[in-house]
Amino acid sequence: MPADSDEELREILALDSVAVVGCSATPGKDAHDIPRYLLDHGYDVVPVNPFAEEVFGRTAYDSLSEVPDEVDIVDVFRPSEEVDGIVDEALGREDAGVIWTQLGIRDDEAAARAEAAGKRVVQDRCIKVEHARLL
Repeated sequence: MPADSDEELREILALDSVAVVGCSATPGKDAHDIPRYLLDHGYDVVPVNPFAEEVFGRTAYDSLSEVPDEVDIVDVFRPSEEVDGIVDEALGREDAGVIWTQLGIRDDEAAARAEAAGKRVVQDRCIKVEHARLL
């Protein structure tokens, strides 16, 4: 069952760490500005971008599976066709309890697999918009 009630979204947004898959080093892009917003609002943002050494002065990792720190939320800024592989990586982590795909990004089959494995899934929603609306 998708985590889409306001109550569930508030619970998710109360978590601390967010691995941002597809985090951009380029200001002005949503994949940069939205994680920057999260950082500015107290979240521990972990950039995942194989083409950047660092973003926001933080080490950028090549893949989700390479992130050594604990993460609560996997926030996806990659095309829908890449979600399946990202979900596979998230399922390989015990810590990542939430998979969140940004606006326009969804893979219902991958989401169903994640939910069956006990992960909470939010698809096709902007984490910044929901944060500003609910908190």
